[in-house]
Amino acid sequence: MSRIGKSPISIPTGVKVTIDKNEVYVQGPKGELKRTFHPDMAIIQEGNNIQVNRPSDDRIHRSLHGLTRTLISNMIEGVTKGYEKNLEITGVGYRAEKSGNNLIIRIGFTKPVEVNPVAGISFTIETPTKFKVVGSDKEMVGQIAAQIRAIRPPDVYRGKGIKYGGEVIRHKAGKAAKAIGGKA
Repeated sequence: MSRIGKSPISIPTGVKVTIDKNEVYVQGPKGELKRTFHPDMAIIQEGNNIQVNRPSDDRIHRSLHGLTRTLISNMIEGVTKGYEKNLEITGVGYRAEKSGNNLIIRIGFTKPVEVNPVAGISFTIETPTKFKVVGSDKEMVGQIAAQIRAIRPPDVYRGKGIKYGGEVIRHKAGKAAKAIGGKA
């Protein structure tokens, strides 16, 4: 059996979980989430625990077993603690600011880029060059953060652009450094 899939998920106080066949609804202090899972996976709620069972040892069922358990666990953690992704902007004159709920990023284009949050996602500005994407859905927080990073990914020659907090950008030597015997 899957070591991840067979471990039960405990439901903390203040969280309401409703299971309807292969749909799971989770409500908590940070919001509510709904997800549909593969119909072969048996999701059973016993008191304050949720158990995920698989019908057979087929390859597809083994792969879905741990995945289903982890997704449900992430939903419960999302409505209790929430998720956040830190982003940093590097470059002269590059900055981020909020206008209402929208995030406005000035990163060297002729016009500032405006990012509208989807439902359940919000932005928090720490400094003009550091901000967070916050929400209860782990997948959506990561997707929005990746879309913002893709607006201007970090340049490997100068290091300018948008990167994740803590991400290390390996700089390349330019043509001039190569000509005089620098690292290739």
